[in-house]
Amino acid sequence: MSYSVAVRALCDFTAKGGDLDLRFTPAPTAQEGIAGHSLVASRRGADYQAELCLSGEFGPLRVRGRADGYDPQLNRLEEVKTYRGDLQRMPANHRHLHWAQVKVYGWLLCQQQALQEIELALVYFDIGSQKETLITERYRADDLRAYFEEQCQRFIAWAEQELTHGQARNTALETLVFPHTRFRHGQRQLAEAVYKAVSTGCCLMAQAPTGIGKTLGTLFPLLKAFARQGLDKVFFLAAKTPGRQLALDALQQLDSGPLRVLELVARDKACEYPENACHGESCPLAQGFYDRLPAAREAAAKRRWLDRNALRDVALAHQVCPYYLAQEMARWSDVVVGDYNYYFDSSALLHGLATANQWRVSVLVDEAHNLVDRARKMYSAELDQSSLKALHKHAPAVLKKSLGRVGRTWSELNKEQVEDYRAYDAPPAKLLNALQGVVTTITDYLTDNPTAMDAALQDFYFEAMQFGRMAEQFDSHSLFDLSKRPGKGSSNLSRLCLRNLVPAPFLGPRFAASRSTVLFSATLNPRHYYCDLLGLAPNTPWLEVDSPFSDEQLQVRVTADVSTRYQHRSASIAPIAGLMARQFAERPGNYLAFFSSYDYLNQVASLFARQQPHVPIWLQGRQMDEAERHAFMQRFEVGGQGIGFAVLGGAFGEGIDLPGERLIGAFIATLGLPQLNPVNEQLKRRMAALFGAGYDYAYLFPGLQKVVQAAGRVIRTTEDRGVVHLIDDRFARPDVQRLLPSWWSVDNA
Repeated sequence: MSYSVAVRALCDFTAKGGDLDLRFTPAPTAQEGIAGHSLVASRRGADYQAELCLSGEFGPLRVRGRADGYDPQLNRLEEVKTYRGDLQRMPANHRHLHWAQVKVYGWLLCQQQALQEIELALVYFDIGSQKETLITERYRADDLRAYFEEQCQRFIAWAEQELTHGQARNTALETLVFPHTRFRHGQRQLAEAVYKAVSTGCCLMAQAPTGIGKTLGTLFPLLKAFARQGLDKVFFLAAKTPGRQLALDALQQLDSGPLRVLELVARDKACEYPENACHGESCPLAQGFYDRLPAAREAAAKRRWLDRNALRDVALAHQVCPYYLAQEMARWSDVVVGDYNYYFDSSALLHGLATANQWRVSVLVDEAHNLVDRARKMYSAELDQSSLKALHKHAPAVLKKSLGRVGRTWSELNKEQVEDYRAYDAPPAKLLNALQGVVTTITDYLTDNPTAMDAALQDFYFEAMQFGRMAEQFDSHSLFDLSKRPGKGSSNLSRLCLRNLVPAPFLGPRFAASRSTVLFSATLNPRHYYCDLLGLAPNTPWLEVDSPFSDEQLQVRVTADVSTRYQHRSASIAPIAGLMARQFAERPGNYLAFFSSYDYLNQVASLFARQQPHVPIWLQGRQMDEAERHAFMQRFEVGGQGIGFAVLGGAFGEGIDLPGERLIGAFIATLGLPQLNPVNEQLKRRMAALFGAGYDYAYLFPGLQKVVQAAGRVIRTTEDRGVVHLIDDRFARPDVQRLLPSWWSVDNA
C-alpha cells in the first residue's frame, strides 16, 4: 500500500527546525505571490517550462509536486520565493527549507529526464522592486538522489505508522456499532440521510427537532462511511463552545478505537504566555519549537484523543506551544472539532490544508442557522475614524503623510454626507486609493523597521488590508456605508463599513470543495432563505426529521391582546408580569423569560419582583463572563423554582440543555425581529432586490428563528412536559404561525 505526500509537506516534516517566530514581517499577498511567479516565468526564454509536474517513489512513498520552473537551455531548475524587504533578514531556517524543496524537486527531475547533473536555483523575487536575487548551486544527480532518500527515510517511519493507523481505523469504523440499544425517534431517519449524502457526494440540509441527538445522529453515519467513501477527514464545525463539547461527548460514546480526534480552540484560550510575543526570544514554548515538534507530534498521535486539555498536557510535556501543536495535528487527525471559521473564513486553516493536500473531506455544520450571521462577519470589514485620528497623532513621521491623505479623503466624505447614515453604490475610488497608499507605506516602513510594530499601528494596518481585500470583491452581495458619530467640538467622526449581506459567493465554493456538507439545526425554515444566503444549490436535498415529541407535551399559548412593539412596551409591562405570575401560580417550577432588550427585561423584572416578592428571579446581565453564565444556569436545578430573565438571541436562547424539571416553561415577549435601523432597512431593500422578499429576509425569518430556538429549551426529552407563552398579537398571524414547528399545536385563545 502506497502513501502519497506532497514535496512541500515532506520538507515541512523533515527540514523544518529552530524557533517558532510569528513576529510580523510584511509578506506578499497570495495574489502578489501568483503575480510574482508569473512575472519571473515571463522573463525566461521560450523553452522555459513553468509549473512542472514531478513525482517519484521510495518504498511505500509516492512523492509528488509542482516545480516552479525549468530552463532546459541552462539545465536549471528554479524554486521561486516572493518576499518584501531586506533579504538578509530572512531567517536561516526558512532558507534551509527552501533548499530542501528545490533539492527534492531536483532529484525528481533528474530521475524523470535521466540527467546526470543539474543547476538548482533559489529565485528570490522582491515584490516591491520586482528585482530577482538568484542563488545557484550545481549538483550531481547521485547527490540529489541521496538527499531525496534521506528525507524519505526520515519520513517513512511516520508514513508507515500512518498507513497502519489508517488500516486499523478503517477496520474499526467498518465494525462500529451505534452506542445505544436503539435510535431515538427521528435519529435513524437523520443518520440514513447523512449516509446517503456522503455516499452520493452531495450536501444536505436537515431540520431536526432539539433533543433527538442530532450530533450523534450525524457523526455516526459519517464514521461508518469513512472507509467506504475514502474520506481523509471529518470536520465537525460548531458556532459555540457547547456545540464542540456535544461533539466530543458523542465521539467518546462511539468508542471508535484508533480514531484520532482533535479539538481546535481559539489562540487566546490556548496560549500559555498571553503576555509574551510569539517568537523564541520572548516565549519559551516558541524557542526551539520545530526542534521539539517531532517528539511532541509522535506523542500526540499515540494519545489519539486530543481535546483541549489532552493536547495541552502533551504540548507542555514537550515544551511546545499548544495552539501551534494543534494546528500541526490537524494534518494527522481523523476528526477535527472546531469553530465555523476554521473552514469557512477567507484564510481558514482546515480549508487551506484540505485544498493543499487534496483531502477528501466531509463537513458537519452544527446549529447551521448561525452560519448566516457568522459568515457575514467573516466577509465584512470596517474602519473607525477615531482610531485613524489617534494613530496619526503618534505615528512615525514617515507615515504621517499617507495617513493624513486617508484622513482628508475621509473628512471630505463626511462633509459631502449630510445625513448621519448613508449607503453607497460602491466604495469611493479616491478613498480606496488612499487606503492602498497607506497600506503600502506601512508595509515599507515595517520592512525597514521590523521591530517597530505597536498595537494601534498593527490593528489599523490589518483592518485596512481587510478593507482593501473586501473592496476588491465588492458586488451586490455587499454594502458600503458611512455612519457618523459625534466627535470633539464641532467636528464629526465616522465609521466606514463594507458589510457582507449575502455570503453565498464565498461559502458556495467551500461546500463544493467537500465530498459532502451536512447543515443541521432545529431551525432551518424556510429552506429557500438559507439556500439563497449560504450559496447552496437549489436542488440541495432537504430533510425535515419527524419530531419525537407530541403536541400534548407542549402547550403553546399565544397572548394576542399584548403588543411588544417599542411604542407599546410601557403598556405591556404590567400584563406580561401578570401573565407570568398566573402561570407560576398554576404550576410552580423553573421558567425562562425572554425579552428583546436588557432595558425591557429589567422593567418587567422590576415590576414582577415588587408584585411577587416570594418568587425567586435571576437576571442575565450585560457582558456576563463564563463564571457568571455558569452561575445563571446553575439556578435551574431539579426541584427548584423561579424565573430566569434573559435576552432573546443571547447566551441562553440556544445551545443550553435543561431537561425535565430543570425547565418547565418559557415566556417569549418579542418576535425577535432585528432592530429597526438604517442598516437593517438597507438590508431589507437589498433582500427585496435580490430575492423579492425584503421584510421576510431582513426581519421576520431571523426573528422567528430565535423564537423557535428559545422555545426549544423547554422540551428536551420524550418525558418532558412544558408550556411556552408567545406574547405579542403578531404571533396570531397565519404567516407567522406557518414558520413555527409543525408539531406544535398553537392555542390562539
